[in-house]
Amino acid sequence: MADAANRSTPWPLIGALCLMGAGLGVLAGRQWAYSAMGDRAAMEQVVHDYILAHPEILPQAVEKLHQQEAGQQLAALRPALESPFPGAVIGNPAGRRVIVEFMDFACGYCRQSVADVDALVAAHPDVKVVVRQLPILTPASADAAKMALAAAEQGKYPAFHRAMFAAGRPDGQSIAAAARAAGLDWPRAQAYAATPGVAAEIARNQQMAQQLGMNGTPSWVVGGQLLGGALGREALENALAAM
Repeated sequence: MADAANRSTPWPLIGALCLMGAGLGVLAGRQWAYSAMGDRAAMEQVVHDYILAHPEILPQAVEKLHQQEAGQQLAALRPALESPFPGAVIGNPAGRRVIVEFMDFACGYCRQSVADVDALVAAHPDVKVVVRQLPILTPASADAAKMALAAAEQGKYPAFHRAMFAAGRPDGQSIAAAARAAGLDWPRAQAYAATPGVAAEIARNQQMAQQLGMNGTPSWVVGGQLLGGALGREALENALAAM
C-alpha cells in the first residue's frame, strides 16, 4: 500500500504544471536569453506568478494531460478493443470501419443511443460496432451483460440487445423476457452465462475501461478518439468521418 505522502500527491496536477512550465519557458525565452543554470530561479518565479494570475488554466491543463495519457493507452489497447467477443457485434461483422461501444443495460443514455447506432449501421454497410459489456450501475446489470454474451454465443446478440433495452431496467423478469423475444435457447443461455469465459470477458472490459479512464456509459472508441455520453447520430457520423 502506498504511504500517506504518495496518496496525497496530485501527480496529474504536477505533470500538468510541468507541461505548462515548459510552455511558459518557450514564451519567456522570447523575451530574454538565459544560460542553462543562471536564470532558473527567475524562470520558476515566472511560472509561479503566471499560475497565480491565471488559476483557471489548471483544470484545462489537467484535462489536457488526461487526454494525452488516454491517447497513449488507446493506441496500445486499440487492437484488443476492436476484437469483439465472438458475436457481440451490431452492423457488419466484417466491416472495415470499427466503432467500439462500452455500455450497461441499466444506462438510460445507452438506451437513448440504440436508435442512433441502428441508423448509423443502416447508412454505412461497412461499419462494425463492437459492443463491450460494462455493467457498473446495478447488480442486475451484470446478469443482463452475461445473458447478452450468451445471446452472442447463439448468434443473436443484436436481437437481445434491442429487446433488453426495450424491456426496461434489467431484472430477472426483464432479462428472461428479452431472451424470449430474441429467440434464445433459454437453458443453453443460462448455462453459458455462468461459464468462466463470460466472467473473464466482463472483467477484461472493466480493466480496459479503467486503463482508458472511462467513468461512465456509454463510452465510445472511434478510430483514435475516445468519446463519452449519448453523442447522437450527428456526432457519431462526424467521428466516423474523421477516421
